[in-house]
Amino acid sequence: RPSGAGQPVPEEGPECPGPEEPCGRGGRRLRTAFSAEQISTLESSFQRQQYLGAAERRQLADRMRLSEVQIKTWFQNRRMKLKRQL
Repeated sequence: RPSGAGQPVPEEGPECPGPEEPCGRGGRRLRTAFSAEQISTLESSFQRQQYLGAAERRQLADRMRLSEVQIKTWFQNRRMKLKRQL
């Protein structure tokens, strides 16, 4: 499975124009496969701070080469996972 330097491996179908564009008729992106390094970075950020402001989200997205929406969604999902565990 090819993987760029720290980049997620987008799961694209033949009609998907790119990882940031909606795919198919449903208009939904397929899920992003985060690398182990990205998950580790996200988890350590989450341990320090469960809610990110716009500036922190932007910095983390730039550093990890992900979109701000991907960072925001990951943090939302991680907070829900924590809530389920408690």
